Amino acid sequence: MDSETYYIPANYTDAGKLFGLFEIRNTIEAVLVGLPILCFCAAFLPLELTWKIIVSLFLLVPAVGFALIGLKDDSLTRYLRTWWTWRRHRRVMTYRGEVNEHEFERTYLRRRRNRRQ
Repeated sequence: MDSETYYIPANYTDAGKLFGLFEIRNTIEAVLVGLPILCFCAAFLPLELTWKIIVSLFLLVPAVGFALIGLKDDSLTRYLRTWWTWRRHRRVMTYRGEVNEHEFERTYLRRRRNRRQ
């Protein structure tokens, strides 16, 4: 049996990325994060042009860089949506070897708090 060898090009992972580094979604989010900052700095800073550019870059570079990189290999909106879903659905797990019959009722927590007082 003859086996065929397939060579994978070095840039196969660059598909869907801008300049081969940043995902398109992260780039769009970086623009959406950077534009309000830039408009705010250009319109409301009472400084000369040179200082406006310096302050704008001081604020833009970290914000846009953070948006381009993302968090934990996700874009900012995807990460925030995941975090928000987790935050809404989180529960405190307590198991002490017994199951309380009222454990899944919302009134159970109120009864328990009232006992302590």
